[in-house]
Amino acid sequence: MDAKLKHLEFVQGVVNRLSTNSFLLKGWSIILISALFALSAKDADKGFALLAYIPGIAFWGLDGYFLALERCYRKLYDKVRATDKDSIDFLMVIDKGQGWKNWLKATLSRTLIVFHGAVLVAITAVVVVYVVKAQITA
Repeated sequence: MDAKLKHLEFVQGVVNRLSTNSFLLKGWSIILISALFALSAKDADKGFALLAYIPGIAFWGLDGYFLALERCYRKLYDKVRATDKDSIDFLMVIDKGQGWKNWLKATLSRTLIVFHGAVLVAITAVVVVYVVKAQITA
């Protein structure tokens, strides 16, 4: 098989795995936060709703990390695609560039802001409802 095509398949495989990880992470985020909401609704301790901020923010940061890595591997894919077929070396080393700046840029991308921002808004809404309910009953 052509070495260039095989190298491109290797890189695309990494991109696919990162994308799958990001998808699964979003699912686990919703499941965990929903479970914390269920605990706070069932028990008298409404503090579980506040705990939902921890996985909400942590999963957002981790999702940003996966997206930043995915972007690096897409750049590697383009580099391999432009490389002469006789110069293929099968290296999978990516250029992480400015590290945390790439992570921050990915974390604050539109798609992640919409998804994870909506999750944090939902958490805030639940907390506000609990606070207002507590003040009314007090």
